[in-house]
Amino acid sequence: MHDRIVILDFGSQYTQLIARRVREQQVYCEILRFDTPAGDLAARKPLGIILSGGPASVLAPGAPAGDPALFTLGIPVLGICYGMQLMGRDLGGRVQPGRAREYGSAVISIRQADALFRNLPPTLDVWMSHGDQVEEPPPGFVVLAGTESCPVAAMADPARELYALQFHPEVAHTPRGAEILHRFLFNVCGCRGDWKMADFVKESVARLQEQVGDEQVLCGLSGGVDSSVVAALLHRAIGQQLHCVFVDNGLLRSGEAEQVEGTFGRTFGMDLRVARAGGLFMERLAGVTDPEHKRKVIGATFIDVFAQEARKLGRLRFLAQGTLYPDVIESVSASGGPSVTIKSHHNVGGLPADLQFELIEPLRDLFKDEVRQLGRELGLPDTVVDRQPFPGPGLAVRILGEVSADRVALLQQAEVRLQEELRRLPNHKDIWQSFCVLLPVQTVGVMGDERTYENVVAVRAVSSRDGMTADWFRLPHETLDRIASRIINEVRGVNRVVYDISSKPPATIEWE
Repeated sequence: MHDRIVILDFGSQYTQLIARRVREQQVYCEILRFDTPAGDLAARKPLGIILSGGPASVLAPGAPAGDPALFTLGIPVLGICYGMQLMGRDLGGRVQPGRAREYGSAVISIRQADALFRNLPPTLDVWMSHGDQVEEPPPGFVVLAGTESCPVAAMADPARELYALQFHPEVAHTPRGAEILHRFLFNVCGCRGDWKMADFVKESVARLQEQVGDEQVLCGLSGGVDSSVVAALLHRAIGQQLHCVFVDNGLLRSGEAEQVEGTFGRTFGMDLRVARAGGLFMERLAGVTDPEHKRKVIGATFIDVFAQEARKLGRLRFLAQGTLYPDVIESVSASGGPSVTIKSHHNVGGLPADLQFELIEPLRDLFKDEVRQLGRELGLPDTVVDRQPFPGPGLAVRILGEVSADRVALLQQAEVRLQEELRRLPNHKDIWQSFCVLLPVQTVGVMGDERTYENVVAVRAVSSRDGMTADWFRLPHETLDRIASRIINEVRGVNRVVYDISSKPPATIEWE
């Protein structure tokens, strides 16, 4: 059994980041609701418990509160920000509104070099985000670090293995934060760092074989990272009991449908059914310009085509989906947790009543970067594993205004030129997402001494870690010059190229 750390979520925007930092150190962790009973925590046999931050004040009526008995389980606990204040309050300390709200960079001075701070410099740059703070630690606690405005920036009761930090060690703005978390995980909790992807593959294969037995499984394969890894993992586990359906909606990137067929049909030898439905999608999108209307039309059409293909396969018991751990966490939030709900999760939703499946979600414990690791472990090529995020409605939301086969073809050709030029950059893998957008305007130009009145293409390239925030990518001027020249000269119907230099927020990554 792997070492396990439990993170109790009190609503922090950084809770998932804590989990990622723990797993980066090859320690398995899971995120649970803040109010999980102490008995349930103990039953999971974690080596440590981390209390996340949160947007509430522990002094406010009805603020999220954990089970106070978790501090008596004999399991090491690390409280972060709100988690520290909760620990201070529940164990008899004094928590008050801070003299000044701290948000942003700060410098802490180490008062006592204990298990968390041993061999670290006497001062550390950290990231603060709090209004309340612990003014007086609970009985048995010692002050480990402080700032001028926050005298108790870290505290501990080493005898009970209870530790707390007012700052956020999980964010990049705390440069030595990973080392502090490492000390808690390995020096305090005694973790071994035994969470390895090769082990995950073996365990998942065995679990899937037991779950599926002799039954058949349906998988909607989009060619994206998540569905591709699901298909590869299931194929390793159950072979020809897996049946994949790929819907070619005519809104994919150039050559994408052929690549999916080649990788999964011929190379892996999967049972792959391809539904070529581009004509139907274009027919239903005729005259549609509103972005949300586009999404609804495409979603409904996909369900129709997918269901028709599924019926051809006869009665299948299971449907495999690429649900990831962030989707699971967001769904928990939506059901009453303290986090702000971002979205309610669904993949292939709204299937007809005659197609009822039991769900298989083999990636539901993994983050995106771990899914990519898993894909490599399963032998998927880099062209699949390193694939950039691509919107479900495809190029339809990168064509502003009405979608037509001609406009799709134009955008596909512009996209080919963009990606060819970006791949020439030595740091092209630092680009998280890049694409072209076809704008619903035409502009005057001059080509070959003749006046033109043709389309405008916008180019978008961003850097990001998870898509929640993104910054526009600083492409060299020479690269921008080549991109614009090639699109204008080689793609008939374009006479102007612009570069999008807006970040998220306030803009979104996609234009629609």
